[in-house]
Amino acid sequence: MAYTALYRKWRPQTFDDVSGQDHIVRTLRNQILTDHVGHAYLFCGTRGTGKTSVAKIFARAVNCEHPNNGSPCGECPSCRKIAAGNSLNVMEIDAASNNGVDDVREIRNQVQYPPSEGRYRVYIIDEVHMLSAGAFNALLKTLEEPPSYVIFILATTEVNRIPVTILSRCQRYDFHRISVQTITNRLTELCAAEKIDAEEAALRYIARVADGSMRDALSLLDQCAAFHFDEKLTYDNVLDELGAVDNSVFTRLLDELAAGDVRACLGELDRAIVQGRELTQMITDFIWYLRSVLLMKAGGPEMADMIGISTENARIVKKQADALPENVLMRYIRVLSELLGTMRLSSQKRVLAEIAMIRLTRPEMETNPDAVLERLEKLEKQMRELPQNLSALAGGLAAGGVPSPAASGNASADTPGPAGGGAAANRPKKVLLPRAEYEDLMEVRNNWRTIQGTVRQPGRAALAGTRVDPAGNGRLNIVFRDKTHYDIVSRSRGSEEGDVLRELSASVAELYQKKMEFTAEYQSDGSDQEIEYGISDEELREKIHMDVEVEDAPEDRQK
Repeated sequence: MAYTALYRKWRPQTFDDVSGQDHIVRTLRNQILTDHVGHAYLFCGTRGTGKTSVAKIFARAVNCEHPNNGSPCGECPSCRKIAAGNSLNVMEIDAASNNGVDDVREIRNQVQYPPSEGRYRVYIIDEVHMLSAGAFNALLKTLEEPPSYVIFILATTEVNRIPVTILSRCQRYDFHRISVQTITNRLTELCAAEKIDAEEAALRYIARVADGSMRDALSLLDQCAAFHFDEKLTYDNVLDELGAVDNSVFTRLLDELAAGDVRACLGELDRAIVQGRELTQMITDFIWYLRSVLLMKAGGPEMADMIGISTENARIVKKQADALPENVLMRYIRVLSELLGTMRLSSQKRVLAEIAMIRLTRPEMETNPDAVLERLEKLEKQMRELPQNLSALAGGLAAGGVPSPAASGNASADTPGPAGGGAAANRPKKVLLPRAEYEDLMEVRNNWRTIQGTVRQPGRAALAGTRVDPAGNGRLNIVFRDKTHYDIVSRSRGSEEGDVLRELSASVAELYQKKMEFTAEYQSDGSDQEIEYGISDEELREKIHMDVEVEDAPEDRQK
């Protein structure tokens, strides 16, 4: 005997067998029991939710000789003929291939004749939205006033394509997507009947991938059971067969996206591809995972039942939900949804997926409002952490990392700096400057040779081998390593013939339109200074809008 696919073998035969559509089953059953059967019905809903199955059950029930609580008995001659497809009372028409005016006219001719046996002639028109405009118009009058023994059942997955004139003549029933738990329970029953050894986690994953369609779930179960024939159907087996990825990968991937680690994200993607995972399915599953995190963020732990995850996974999802803002999760879902729509028509799926991962880790690449909001939140976080960093910076300032303006201002150009000795004198000092002073210093340092050339001899020769350091209060200090050269510049101070320091100030003002004062200092050891850009107290007050207090370093307090 030829093998029968599971979705055909286990098609519901009574209303009791229908899963997930209790609101429709109850209404139709009550109509049969009270003999209030309508003349036109419209069944609409996504694929695999039971529209055609319920239509066939209803057709048998209205003609059944011995109905059982509104359901067909399945034993009377009428039930057996309809089930076998031999009854002239039930006509199933595929509107996708019979969508012309002539096909509808044939139906109009047939309804003139009453049923040869039973009570009703039932016309089931599947995919009715495929009828042409002329066919719909030809059906209107018959649909509005059919003979008392005729019932029309129209089934469609795209109710928006049905003319309003047709909708107004039918009782409309919307078939819902079947829940993951309902599909899982049904798969468990069928596995027991078919003697298929399967893990609950495997069946639950199949139910989730089916996306509310019982028929798709049965087809996937059929496929996985055939591949792993005569062995237990495990969660890993299902992932391998469907080319899917384990949830632990999505947990790691989301953490890496939040950390902005693009290298780790691309590594996860590469490993999935090497393992033979299907990229489209992987992105689809990741979107569902992000949806779980977003719902957990919005609704709290009580959303675990709606999401359909275990207690252990709920804890992981809750932890990630607490760490990520809602707008970030929404941006991830938006970018990946756009990627999914593009990947279906592209031959370069991997390249598109890698580009999307880079976009997710770098919101500055986007101009969408949610990406801008994410960047603003990062800046706010940095500003909140600024007082903590300021405390560490203040300790460094008090420890002598930056010379105080007062101390620097009191230094005389006529007094040589201390020769100094020991490790402290030889160690390079690290100096942090405000942005303006730092930029001025770097400009003078980079053009120091040019500035020296503007000075008259012997001052020009004396400036050879010198360097420029900050001296505080916007002044620059020229450090001499040769005592003779230092003496030449020092003796020139106040001289009408040639004050070297005054000539330097005039040259800088002429070349760069900046007013700078110079001092001179002799250092026999020539210790260098590391100059870096720092934040001044004024800048800090402008950025954080609060008073800045610099505490003494521990060693200063001991003194």
